[in-house]
Parts: sequence; structure tokens; C-alpha cells
Amino acid sequence: MMDGFLRKGLEIFEQMQAENVAPNEATFTALARLSVAKRDGDLAFEIVKAMIAAKIPPKLRCYGPALYVYFKRNDAEKAFEVYNHMLVHGVQPEEAELEVLLHLSSKACLGDRVYLLLHHLRETVRDVSQSTVSVIERWFKSDFAGRVTGNSLPGDFDVRCSSLAKGGGWHGLGWLGQGIWNVGYTSLTAEGVCCRCNEQMVTIDITPEDTDVFAKCIASLAFKRESNNSFGIFKDWLDRNGPFETVVDGANVGFYNQRFNGELNFAQLETVVADVQRRSGKWPLIVLHVGRTMKGSGRSSYAQQLLRHWSNAKALYIAPAGSNDDWYWLYAAVKCKSLLVSNDEMRDHIFQLLGREFFPTWKERHQVRFHVTKHGPVFHMPPPYSIIIQETERGSWHIPVSGGDDISSPRKWLCVTRGSR
Repeated sequence: MMDGFLRKGLEIFEQMQAENVAPNEATFTALARLSVAKRDGDLAFEIVKAMIAAKIPPKLRCYGPALYVYFKRNDAEKAFEVYNHMLVHGVQPEEAELEVLLHLSSKACLGDRVYLLLHHLRETVRDVSQSTVSVIERWFKSDFAGRVTGNSLPGDFDVRCSSLAKGGGWHGLGWLGQGIWNVGYTSLTAEGVCCRCNEQMVTIDITPEDTDVFAKCIASLAFKRESNNSFGIFKDWLDRNGPFETVVDGANVGFYNQRFNGELNFAQLETVVADVQRRSGKWPLIVLHVGRTMKGSGRSSYAQQLLRHWSNAKALYIAPAGSNDDWYWLYAAVKCKSLLVSNDEMRDHIFQLLGREFFPTWKERHQVRFHVTKHGPVFHMPPPYSIIIQETERGSWHIPVSGGDDISSPRKWLCVTRGSR
């Protein structure tokens, strides 16, 4: 039955070509799904190539059918053809695709490819799902992994120089050490020392040059979406009144734990602002949307008095109507190289536009989370180490396991070590 559907689908496609009817992405996607039902990975891959020939840029989901079939067939070579094709055409695999490739490479005993994929995963994912970690764990526990070594034996100086040149946290010189791997789960101390092997995790931040590029990227996106040059006015204001050591996402702080009345709590916001000022000795920048200052609790005499006080201190910026205040506090925090007080997970559409090149690393190093108690606010500063896959100079690996957003719960890590070099 399915062969008949596939045959009919191909006939329709050929008829479209004969009549010069331009196919769209949906046409190719439908064909690819039919090829999966037939378990024909080669056809699914050819459909992606036909898309490119038709000048339709492929998306990640277009490669899924071919990769899925090759995974089911345990065909690592074909799966890597798909992987390389994706990279050539500017399509970046995500964790699900990398997990499939890691599984196939591990099963086929392709040590060099496992190494390559671990670094691609390091670049792509901040903390790794338990499913992917389990695949990595099985690889390191395998007999073949215990026999794999790098193509060369770099000295300590070479490894150190390579790690420093890459910003720390990895060297990229291939497998180091010899013998079986010692694999187990662990946690880190508050200073970032592994409780299992005593290795120190390092801090990885974006460079000053990348920070400037990131700020320009945010500004460029904001200019395209804000009206009446409102963002340009803010940039000029920030140049005159900045920099600020701390930026406060006013709405996020004011709405913390306000589930029932839905009103922005200006007293809570003032408590957080005052505590930040007390700790640093300097005013933070408070960003609020104009709507928060003219409706509901924002109309109270207490709120209006606070707003005037902050405004007189040049510590308040009110984003105008028709604007998105997220652009304002994010740009200010990046441009000023500030800490950002906010519990916002920054997963909305505007943050997705920023991509993965700088944003996750910047967010980890600059976001200060908080909670409010009857004794005042409690701030959770960025950790003194980066939560990211780390390859140490001794050849050890530490993989952070995704634990959700509960910052009070210690994060689990996979610790992988082996004999000395």
C-alpha cells in the first residue's frame, strides 16, 4: 500500500515538473515523509538535494527523514553524508540530530567522529539531556573507547597553548591519555571543582570584541522592530548616562510572585533596587515599559514618587508605547558589560533571533537570578565556572546534565577520566 502512495507521490511530482509547476517546501517534505515509510533513506536524501537544485533553502526538518532512516539502518557512513551536507548548506544540527550521530559513531567504533561530535555538542548545547548523556556514557564505557588515542601525542605545553588560544575549557587536539576510561556521575563544589576527580572547571566568557559585535546585533534587530526611532533615542540616552554596572529588568522583578493580583509590586522592585545600590554603591539602570507606569499600581502616589526619584537620579529608562522593553534592558546589559538582574529565561521569539553564537555564553556569565524573602532579596550570582561540556588539559571530560531551571538543586555532571599522558 505504502509503495503505491510513494509511487503516486512521485508521479505527481514528475507531472508538476513536466508542467513547470514550481514545487515548494511542503511538496518536498511530503515526498520525504513517504520515503521514510518505505525506509528509503537515499530517496529522502535525494529529495533534499532536489530542493537545493530548485533554489529552496533546506531547513533542519528537511534532513530529518534521511537521518532517521539511516539511523534505523545503523548506517553511520550515510548518516555522516547527511551531516556534512547540512553543514555545507548552513544548516546546524541540534541536540537530537547530534545524539543520533553519536549513537551511530559509537556503535561503529568511529572514535575520531565521536570526538568531533562531542565538540559540536559542546558548541551547540549548554547542558545536555540525560538521553544524550547516556549515549556518551555508553561510548566511554565501551572496550573500543578504552583503546582509542589521538593521532599525535602533544606535549603539556602544546595542550596548554591550544586551550588558552581557544578561550579555555577545551583544546581540540584529540583524545589524550591511554587505557580505559573511568566514568561516573558527580557534582561540583561552589568553586567549580569536580567532587570526583578534583579537576577545576573554568570560566568561558565572550571576548570584548564579541561583546561589541553582540551589542550591535541586538541594536540592529531592535531598530528593525521598533518604531519612530525610539530605540535610537534610548541608545543616545545610554551613551550620555551610562555605563551602568547593573541593569534591572523592572517588570520581571516587580511581577515576581505576583500570581494572584497581577499587579506590578513597586515596593518589591524598590527593595531589590535599593539592595543592588547598597552592595555596589552605584545606581543600577531600571528599565520599565511606559504601560507599567501609567496603569494599575503604577498610578499610585507611592509608585509615582519612586519613578520621579529614580528618574532624577538618571537611573530609570521608560520604554515608550509600541516598543518592547526586552530590547532595552538586554542591549544596555550587553553594551555596558553589566550584570542583569532578572529571572527571565529569555526563551521568547526575540531571544531566538539572537542565535547561539554569543547569547547563551553571555547569559550564563551576566544574568543574576533572585528570590525575595521576608528578610529581603537573595541574589544568585553567575557561577565561578561555565556550565558547558569541558575538555580539560589532562584529557578528562565533564558533561553537565540538564536539570531544568531549579537553581537550588545541585547539577549532576558526567565525569570521564583516564590514565596519565
